[in-house]
Amino acid sequence: MLYLIGLGLGDEKDITLKGLEIIKKCDLIYLENYTSKLQCSVKELEKLYEKKIILANREDVEGDDEKGKNQILKSAKTKDVALLVIGDPMSATTHVDLLLRCKKLGIKIEVIHNASIINAVGIVGLELYKYGKTTSIPFPEKNFQPETAYDVIKMNKKNGLHTLCLLDLRPLENKFMSVNDAIKILLDIGEKRKAKGTEKTPIFTKNTFCIGCARIGSDNLIKAGKAEKLLKENFGAPSHCLIVPAKMHFVEEDALKMWK
Repeated sequence: MLYLIGLGLGDEKDITLKGLEIIKKCDLIYLENYTSKLQCSVKELEKLYEKKIILANREDVEGDDEKGKNQILKSAKTKDVALLVIGDPMSATTHVDLLLRCKKLGIKIEVIHNASIINAVGIVGLELYKYGKTTSIPFPEKNFQPETAYDVIKMNKKNGLHTLCLLDLRPLENKFMSVNDAIKILLDIGEKRKAKGTEKTPIFTKNTFCIGCARIGSDNLIKAGKAEKLLKENFGAPSHCLIVPAKMHFVEEDALKMWK
């Protein structure tokens, strides 16, 4: 049996009782540690769960099981295995793929849900059903400078929908994108398009109202204001995300006054 267990967004105590009970009876415990970051250490998890935790990288989770390279699925054929996922297990397409592969291989699988960034951002005060497509902002590389996030913001604003931008992180390199980094990237894209003449008025400028968030689901650091103001703010430790609202209801505007 393979269990996909959500850990929530805070520390070791965010596990559900059901999830904890299952962990106690499993033979092997893996932690998927490349898509997010908890506000606690692996040792703290092990102390509460009273189990040894094996760190799983991308290849361990997404590796080709037909060639026997996926140790998690290989083990789940004969043992009870838990894969711990920060947030909710089904918030990433990677884990949907695991469901499909387990079905193909005849491995039983059970999902134990928990809070994810998708619903935890409700603390900000914007109505959850008014969010459009979620996007991610990756670290720019020499030959990789995607502008997808900018286009998603543009599309969502046109449709009167808010945009949640998830920011890149590379835990193995101890590299985490900040709200400040994300704002700079979006401003650069806008300036590039203006210079090329593809956009007369960029959709994201220094005057764009946005919301910077850090450690949502834990100590919830939230700051709202114009992009140029948020650039000067310190959001502290990861994980961060950026929200670009569309036109807001007056109740949403009142709620955001808490973070200005």
